[in-house]
Amino acid sequence: MEGAVEAGGHPIPTSAVLMASSKHIGSRCFSENVAFLKCKKQDPNPEKCLDKGREVTRCALGLFHERHCLVYCYYFTDLKPCCTGLKDLHQRCTKEMDAYAGCMYYNTNEFDLCRKEQQEFQKACPLE
Repeated sequence: MEGAVEAGGHPIPTSAVLMASSKHIGSRCFSENVAFLKCKKQDPNPEKCLDKGREVTRCALGLFHERHCLVYCYYFTDLKPCCTGLKDLHQRCTKEMDAYAGCMYYNTNEFDLCRKEQQEFQKACPLE
């Protein structure tokens, strides 16, 4: 997908890039999400689960370049070291990720219309 990568090689986290990498995000952040959901189930008071919510955010942001985390890092200064990863994913399977994100962009994020590109991306960059 042309224009989806900054000059430094960092993918721009557009909705298509986020959708294309969603399984990686879900896999990498599974335990944080489960802990957050358990907290919310135990106590509906939003303030009680802020720490768990921050951990989910920290994990998800771990897939983005630091530049895109600056707004979050402004409020949560402990997040700065986590803002890496999507570049690594993109470097490992550039062609497949670009093709999948490009398909998602072209087809307004409809997974069903990009199954071929999704399979090629998952084959080149399997979930950890």
